[in-house]
Amino acid sequence: MNAWTRITLEPDALGESPFWHPQEQCLYWVDIPGRRIARVAVQGLQAQGPVAYWPLMQEPGCIAPVLGGGLVMALRDGIYLTREWGGPLQLLAAAPYDTAKQRFNDGKCDAQGRFWAGSLYEPKDQALGALYMLDGQGLHAMLGGTKDGAHDGVVTANGLAWSPDGRAAYWADTAAHQIRVFGFDATSGQLTHGRVFYQAMPKPAGWAWGSAAPYGGRPDGAAVDSEGCYWSAQYEGRRLLRFSPQGEVLAEVATPVPCPTMPCFGGADLKTLFITTARHGRSQAELAQYPGAGCVWAMRVEVAGLAVNGYRA
Repeated sequence: MNAWTRITLEPDALGESPFWHPQEQCLYWVDIPGRRIARVAVQGLQAQGPVAYWPLMQEPGCIAPVLGGGLVMALRDGIYLTREWGGPLQLLAAAPYDTAKQRFNDGKCDAQGRFWAGSLYEPKDQALGALYMLDGQGLHAMLGGTKDGAHDGVVTANGLAWSPDGRAAYWADTAAHQIRVFGFDATSGQLTHGRVFYQAMPKPAGWAWGSAAPYGGRPDGAAVDSEGCYWSAQYEGRRLLRFSPQGEVLAEVATPVPCPTMPCFGGADLKTLFITTARHGRSQAELAQYPGAGCVWAMRVEVAGLAVNGYRA
């Protein structure tokens, strides 16, 4: 397996939602508590110039490109569209939850150009997070929320991705250490026949980084490659897992820092694997051992990923 290269020097508090913009040859991502969006041109495994940052007034949970130019972003109080970097924001849909207790988290666009975003319930004592889909008719709760009741909800929505043929969708609850897979109707966007795809072992009581107790981490963000394999960042596990479409672990890739948050594929051939990472809330001892925590890292892989889907405004 190839080695990781550090792409950025200035760390984020909690990097998330990376995507590769093929027209610009740039990597985009967000820093959620840092309330900013970042982008940088990358060639090979090297940043081409400094990272550009766009400060925001709210936490950005996730972003995606807009077909024809611009970005769609899920902020705490709603989903917004902008046609240019740093430009004015147009509210597309207000958040359908109590913004004092929830915010948008992981999300991306499907192949039909609809924007999906899950929510995170900040008290983390109930599975009240939901998965929403934005199309030309508005914002719809597809899982959790008012759709099918709390049993379909999550504490922390994460890991959203689709199979290459668009017939399966993946969704994770980080707090529950669980990834689920659903049948996906590309026309309607309906998710059916949900089942557990992967169940990680729970975090041992009192566990902290450096503890002798074994812990493999919990599912965070994810991406799917061109062979239909699901790559899942294991937060606090210092690893990525590559699953077959049947749920078999095909590879375990060690990461350079303990808390990878989300992978994505980029580069001209989509064979560069990028990961965002976190340092927010980590101990001083851990950060001293892993000073690159919070930075973006990249490595070359053998199997290409899938191109990012854009929002059809």
